[in-house]
Amino acid sequence: MRGVAGGITWRAMPADFPAWDRVYAFWRRWRDNGLTGELHDRLRDQLHTAEGRDPEPTAGVIDAQSVKGAASVPTATRGFDAGKKINGRKRHIVVDTLGLLLAVTVTAASVTDRQAGHTLLARLRQRHWRITRVWADGGYTGQLVDLAASVLRIALTVVKRSDGTSGFTVLPKRWLVERTFAWLMRIRRLARDYEARADSSEAMIYWSMSMVMSRRLAKRGR
Repeated sequence: MRGVAGGITWRAMPADFPAWDRVYAFWRRWRDNGLTGELHDRLRDQLHTAEGRDPEPTAGVIDAQSVKGAASVPTATRGFDAGKKINGRKRHIVVDTLGLLLAVTVTAASVTDRQAGHTLLARLRQRHWRITRVWADGGYTGQLVDLAASVLRIALTVVKRSDGTSGFTVLPKRWLVERTFAWLMRIRRLARDYEARADSSEAMIYWSMSMVMSRRLAKRGR
């Protein structure tokens, strides 16, 4: 986790760690076997219980964040987000009402929210069977709403700006996922995407949120 927070390369692991290639082999094995996500989910369940909530959520918030891709990101999994003017990757996430991660999908930045939404909501349904409602912005309108309701049994509710202004406005429920993105951007390794594989990017996001939750649990244990 120190390497994730500090944004160092694998070869620059601290001297008190084993050889970098051994650490990387361990991390890769956890990624490929789904153990990174399992550890993350167990920490989230513990934090839900500590907060007096049901471990299994029933609602979430979906959004996406485009980040610049480093030279290590191959052209096959990177793209250009014309709206944000960013060349790199896009992180699509669903969080619960505490801002904790429920599902993540990393794509090229050129992939639209609606396109990635199909995969992301399917992952959400697979991992969290009690989810019945997800709040979203206007980027998730259209056929995705119908598909979510008819196939996944999820009510995708679009929260739109209603005051007609163009300035900053805190929208109900929508601020929860924006706060989660702010947490992720505090992690130096996630300031931009450095990973050659998209699933490695997803694993780094899980590790980062595991750090956030473990710190919260440690504070509650004092």
